[in-house]
Amino acid sequence: MAEMQVNLVAVEREVWSGPARMVVARTVDGDIGVMPGHAPVLAQLREGFAARIIEPDGNVLGVAVHGGFLSVTKDAVTLLAEEAQLSDEIDVTHARAAYEAARARGGETAETERELRRAQAQLLATGESI
Repeated sequence: MAEMQVNLVAVEREVWSGPARMVVARTVDGDIGVMPGHAPVLAQLREGFAARIIEPDGNVLGVAVHGGFLSVTKDAVTLLAEEAQLSDEIDVTHARAAYEAARARGGETAETERELRRAQAQLLATGESI
């Protein structure tokens, strides 16, 4: 099966890089699935959602992506994020508690909304339900 190079880069670090069969992400315009040979595209990632990177062996990496862009070129797919975490870096108990606390406070401030979206992305990246 065909492969493509995928780079997951956050402001402060390169989070992951390697070959993949597919990348699935949610943009502000909707969900996008990218496979080798996809047309070039630049899209803004929607906050509060997770991306999935499907490796050549079928392993699925869940990624909490907080802001940023998806760039597809003829050579690679790059997820450029303000912050990103692989699912194995996420403390599910802490993320669930943060999500519930932010929901309880409601949309009272922009900071509460950011906390809610961040916790939601973390939970989705780990396969948890919202």
